Amino acid sequence: MMRTTALLAATAAGLLAVGADAADKLTLQLKWVTQAQFAGYYVAKDKGLYEEVGLDVEIKPGGPDIAPPQIIAGGGADVIIEWMPAALASREKGVPLVNIAQIFKRSGMMLTCRKDTGIQDPKTDFKGRTLGVWFFGNEYPFLSWMAHLGIPTTGGPDGVTVLKQGFNVDPLLQKQADCISTMTYNEYWQVIDAGYKPEDLVVFKYEDQGVATLEDGIYVLEQSLTDPAMTDKLARFLKASIKGWAWAGENPDEAAMIVLENDATGAQTEAHQKRMMGEINKLVAGGGSKGIGYLDPEDYERTVEVLLSGGSDPVISKKPEGAWTHAVWEAAMQN
Repeated sequence: MMRTTALLAATAAGLLAVGADAADKLTLQLKWVTQAQFAGYYVAKDKGLYEEVGLDVEIKPGGPDIAPPQIIAGGGADVIIEWMPAALASREKGVPLVNIAQIFKRSGMMLTCRKDTGIQDPKTDFKGRTLGVWFFGNEYPFLSWMAHLGIPTTGGPDGVTVLKQGFNVDPLLQKQADCISTMTYNEYWQVIDAGYKPEDLVVFKYEDQGVATLEDGIYVLEQSLTDPAMTDKLARFLKASIKGWAWAGENPDEAAMIVLENDATGAQTEAHQKRMMGEINKLVAGGGSKGIGYLDPEDYERTVEVLLSGGSDPVISKKPEGAWTHAVWEAAMQN
C-alpha cells in the first residue's frame, strides 16, 4: 500500500477549492466499448457532476485492440479502467499503475458451457475439452483457475485446449468450444438472445470457484500521485464518479439511456443496456466496506494470491509493492 503522504493530505484539505478558473481537463480511458459497464462515468458527465467539481472529462471508449495500460503509459490518458490482474501484470512489467479506487466489488466473470457436453464439475470434466478464453490481459484469471485445478492448458487428454476467443460468443454457438468466457452482464445474455435457454447451459462463476479477481478499478500512474495539482484533480474526479455510480444504482433504466446516448457506434440496444445495467449494479452494490470505490485490502490480497498461484507460470512472480492507495478515495470523501 502506498503511504498517505503530506502531499496527499494537503490535497484532501484543498479538495474542491474550485474557483472561477476554466475547468481542468482530464482524460479517462475505458477498458471496453461504450456500454453500461461504465455507466457511472457517463452519468457523471451527463449530469454535470464533473463540471460541478471543476473538471472537463473526456471519456475514451476502449475496444479489442486497445490495452488501457499501454494507453496511459504512452500519455494517451490520465486515468484508466482496468482489471486488477492485467494492472498488476503490467506493473510488474514496468508500467507503474496504482489503484486509487475499486468500483466493482464482485467479479462478473464466468465460464458458460453447453449442457449437452456433459460438463458438470470443473475438476473432472474440463480435461480434454476446448475452452474459449479472452486474451489481452483477460486470460489471467482463467490461467490461475486452471493452475488451481492442476489442469494444464496445453491440450491433450489430461489438459484443456485453449481457444483464443474473440469478444463474441460464436465459438459456443458454432460448437467450436465446449465452454466460453462470458460476463454476467454481457456475453451470457448474448447466448440467451441467440436462442439458448438457461436450462441448456451450465455456468461456472469465478466467484463461486474461489478464484475471483477484482475487475473494474480506477488506475493512474505513480507519478500522478507526486503532483499536487494532478492528485487534486483525481480526487475531484473520483468524488464525481462515485456520485455517478450511486445515481446509476438508484436510476438503472435512466442510466442505461444515458449510456445509449453516448454510444457513437449505434451498436447497443435499449433492452440489452437496461439488462446490463441491472447486472452491473449487482457488482457495484454499495462498493467496499466503506462505500463505493473503497478497495478492501482483503479483496486485494485475495486477488494477489490467486495470481501468484499459477504454478510454473504465475501471472505475477511476487507480491507487488505500492500497487494501491486509499489516499485519493479518502480525499474524495472529505467533502
